[in-house]
Amino acid sequence: MKIAMIGLGRMGMNMAKRLLRGGHEVVAYNRSPEKTDAMVKEEGAIGAYSLAEVVEKLSQPRIVWIMLPAGQAVDDHIHQLKNLLSPGDIIIDGGNTYYKDDIRRAELLVEKNIRFMDVGVSGGIWGLQVGYCMMIGGEKVTFQHLTPILKTLAPKEGYLYCGPSGAGHFVKMVHNGIEYGMMQAYGEGFEILEASDYADSFNYADIAHLWNQGSVVRSWLLELAEDAFRKDAKLSDIKGYVEDSGEGRWTIQQALETGVPAQVITLSLLRRFRSRQEDPFSDRVLAALRREFGGHAVVSTDKKS
Repeated sequence: MKIAMIGLGRMGMNMAKRLLRGGHEVVAYNRSPEKTDAMVKEEGAIGAYSLAEVVEKLSQPRIVWIMLPAGQAVDDHIHQLKNLLSPGDIIIDGGNTYYKDDIRRAELLVEKNIRFMDVGVSGGIWGLQVGYCMMIGGEKVTFQHLTPILKTLAPKEGYLYCGPSGAGHFVKMVHNGIEYGMMQAYGEGFEILEASDYADSFNYADIAHLWNQGSVVRSWLLELAEDAFRKDAKLSDIKGYVEDSGEGRWTIQQALETGVPAQVITLSLLRRFRSRQEDPFSDRVLAALRREFGGHAVVSTDKKS
């Protein structure tokens, strides 16, 4: 099939490469032309240097896959494409979009009879080699039309039609919320090991490897933990500063809206917030209160006012 890939970041570029290597034709477009040039020269993609050129180089029904950061950038591209595409054409948003934005965008595009699909994609930088897990929302007939593309991008049994508009990104949102909790549990477990009297005898890479041999906590995340510990046994070269990209917040917001007590996911997100603070004011308040009510010692900053 012939498809355009808009956005050649780490995910978009690797997905385009996987499609090309699977025998599809890919029209590659990126805001900065250097990445487009690279895809043309190194992978045999068809280069496009404007959205109008993207549309010109596709055949109907045109398929345009957007891999951009969630938010305004996606809205801007969809607005432009809406005025360039024809009835029956398909726009796919494969980024980490909030599912309620999918519903709004699908309603906007239906006015022009342009089909819209939301695809939650998991697999990271490893997807080029092993494939991407994909969660898909939109019209089922459009999903069926896209099957050859999805089969190329995914490993065996690695994609699923989840329901109408927003369903794909909704499932991906919850997937990422679960990921937050799992990562936090692993982090806390290794911290308990590191704080123990046995820490000097532990090899954390070996422990991570061991836990992946039939253990109930085995996972790909543990494989990645093993790789990280092999490179740096105590992770001394990195700082414990952890960003969040939105999905954890949206998952917790959904839990609040539906009354689901998602304690683990909520606490894992709050822990990420804490990781970005140095000497937080709240801790100074706690120390001051303990000193005031119980005479407990505090650690002075040695600063003179």
